[in-house]
Amino acid sequence: MANVKKPHRRASKISSKHQITIPVEALRNAGLEAGDRVVAHAAGAGRVILDREHDVINELSGTLTGVYERNELDDLRSEWR
Repeated sequence: MANVKKPHRRASKISSKHQITIPVEALRNAGLEAGDRVVAHAAGAGRVILDREHDVINELSGTLTGVYERNELDDLRSEWR
């Protein structure tokens, strides 16, 4: 009987490494999944807000299509050598 898990509660405990487990239901409701990167912001005493990290690289990738001609960047890079 020593291996019986405690019933699930909505509260989480902060570990000595300042880590916390967020209930799956809260993550799902926030649209967050395992592997997502988040930024923590203090919002007053006892309140922390997690926001999904803004990925600038992903947002801007592909936006300069057509700006350079084919192999133009390779030619410029070869000048550096």
